Amino acid sequence: MESKYGFLKMTIGEFEAWMNTLHIARTILTVQQHHTWVPNYDHFDGSNHFERQLAMKNHHVGANGWSDIGQHFTIFPDGIILTGRSLEATPACIYGANQHSICFEHLGDFDQGGDQMRLEQRNAIIRATAVICRKFNLPINPFSIVYHHWYELGTGRRTNGSGSTKSCPGTNFFGGNKVEDFQKYFAPLVQAELTGGALPPIPPSMKYAVVTANILNVRTAPKGSASKASDRPPVERGAVLRIYDESNGWLKISKSQSHWVYGRYTESVDRATVNASVLRVRSGPGTNFSIVGTLPKSEEVFIAEEKSGWCKLALEEKWLSKQYLDFVA
Repeated sequence: MESKYGFLKMTIGEFEAWMNTLHIARTILTVQQHHTWVPNYDHFDGSNHFERQLAMKNHHVGANGWSDIGQHFTIFPDGIILTGRSLEATPACIYGANQHSICFEHLGDFDQGGDQMRLEQRNAIIRATAVICRKFNLPINPFSIVYHHWYELGTGRRTNGSGSTKSCPGTNFFGGNKVEDFQKYFAPLVQAELTGGALPPIPPSMKYAVVTANILNVRTAPKGSASKASDRPPVERGAVLRIYDESNGWLKISKSQSHWVYGRYTESVDRATVNASVLRVRSGPGTNFSIVGTLPKSEEVFIAEEKSGWCKLALEEKWLSKQYLDFVA
């Protein structure tokens, strides 16, 4: 591994080993797939990984006004992976649909007539996606692994490719950018990578909490005088945490490590799945409130409040009808 400009450079083998050592507080539900379009293969000379990553960060911060580079990882044509923004931070990659996601940017233009993806990059994309799915117990389906093309640009509403969308991750990305292309070409490759390595079981009766403070420190014991955890950064507002234990108002957020946050700065939430074909999202708890969006079947959400048969999304003034939700026991 090599570090420069605040980025870490890894082979796919190093990436897998590194990911296995990480403790990530926020709950991950989706893996986003993107291509950079520009820069593309013409801008890569085989040795300028750090320079290309820094240029993307400078553009995202300077031109877009973001706080950091948008993606968590960039996979280069030679299969090398560079880190981007902190994994505890929400990505800035699909407007309105970034929460609970990890974002991969694949350097290249993978539209028809663009770059021909190199084998090294192809293999790294498949394996890195499988690594994330295994670590966070994500099923191989078009709700856990998503393409930018499936989301409307101005709203983040999922349209599966209709309306105003980007072609990202490319019309020639592993056979195409449609949901059916994902299911036919990409999903089987990721599933095959996981064959023989079963996903970890989901802990029974898992509790969740959303962070309400801007920044919440992680400490090594359930008390304010305990030292901050040295192997994980503070947790950001909006992150949904898995709760393994409670003690005197403190919440344990790691199964294997003594990592605790103060519960006063969190709010309990329940995990649920949409069971309707299309579920309307409203601005208040009733059909008399305006429709502010829709959610597709099988979308997972976190519910912070229930009122008269309606459920409020965590930290948002958005409401769903309870009858169209299946809650995780």
